Amino acid sequence: MRRINNIFFLLLITGLLSGQDTYDNLLKAKALRNSGKPDQAVVLITSALKVNIDSRLFSERGEAFSSSGEYSQAIIDFNSANKLTPGSGEYGLARIYAQKGDPATSLYHLELTMKSIFRKSSKEVMLDPAFQKIENTPEWRKFWKNEWYTDLEEKISEVEFYASANKVSEAEGLLSELTRNYSGNNEVLYAGALVNFASGKILDALKTFISLSEYDPANQKYLRALAKTQVAASNPSGASVTYSKLISLEIPDADLFLRRAECYRKTGEDAKSRKDIEKYLSYYPENKYALSLAGKVESASGNVLKGLEYFNLNIKLHPSDPECYIDRANAYFITKSFNWAINDFSMALDLDAENSETWLNKGISLVNIGKTEDACHDFRASLKLGNKRAVDYISKYCIK
Repeated sequence: MRRINNIFFLLLITGLLSGQDTYDNLLKAKALRNSGKPDQAVVLITSALKVNIDSRLFSERGEAFSSSGEYSQAIIDFNSANKLTPGSGEYGLARIYAQKGDPATSLYHLELTMKSIFRKSSKEVMLDPAFQKIENTPEWRKFWKNEWYTDLEEKISEVEFYASANKVSEAEGLLSELTRNYSGNNEVLYAGALVNFASGKILDALKTFISLSEYDPANQKYLRALAKTQVAASNPSGASVTYSKLISLEIPDADLFLRRAECYRKTGEDAKSRKDIEKYLSYYPENKYALSLAGKVESASGNVLKGLEYFNLNIKLHPSDPECYIDRANAYFITKSFNWAINDFSMALDLDAENSETWLNKGISLVNIGKTEDACHDFRASLKLGNKRAVDYISKYCIK
């Protein structure tokens, strides 16, 4: 009996690890594809499929083949995905046949997508460059004469657009109509929360998004909105929990790890933040924001030398970005290496002379090495750009 239990346990653990590896491989392959390395993504997924047959892996390899222009291989993979999970490869097939200039076959598969759980929003389809070759064909125009989306879906999409563009009055007008016609509908409640967020009613929006996420805990749209609102409400702890829920759904979006890392940094959970950043950097090793965040986490935890390694790499990769020099200058400032800080603040100002905070910090650094006259020039430059904090420094060091 014990031997049977041990075998069952090993099988269970193997299955769990296989699932985790599949998710990791999906993220890695997508990163390779996004970085212009689809051939490497194909190799990675081919190896992963030897361990675990998963429709998501076939779909991702299909995307990689498509990126390389190997449409025949991509079609085989999307059809394989369909066999494992019906509908999962239809959108990929629609995109490929559109790129091949075959509107009839493309729209056949797009129709199957619309009738499946993998249905796309109208915005997603309309903005997809893969369909450019067939957008002016009679078949395309005829296809869109069909009512693929309900009036409610269309108007929710409009509210999302207006809210994201901060066009609150337009969003409120649509919301009023939706509330009259679809009172109590969850999507209308979602739209109302978006409008509240856009109009600055963060706590009202938060209350609704929490309720919606509790009602539908696997709805990534609700969870993403909730996390964003929790961050805006200065609740990074709650947001990190929400991002963890999104990650547990195995959504192939590496940015979720980076956003959770930022939340962990704000709550002082440096080890967790560091782990998420390292994971993200394993996918996108040259990402400017991730390298900056890594440097800040290391510097804040006392490991300034390690932080400087990240900042140095960022400057090497992005030599024309003033923020990269500011990050390193701030690290030098923390360690009272003021001459080094001044050099980097100066470089940042050469690239962007309109940053009032950089002028101020450079002035403070100059005071610390005894160059008060030069510092006063920088304090005045900072004040001229609207930084009220500069007034105190001018009063203290520049008025005799």
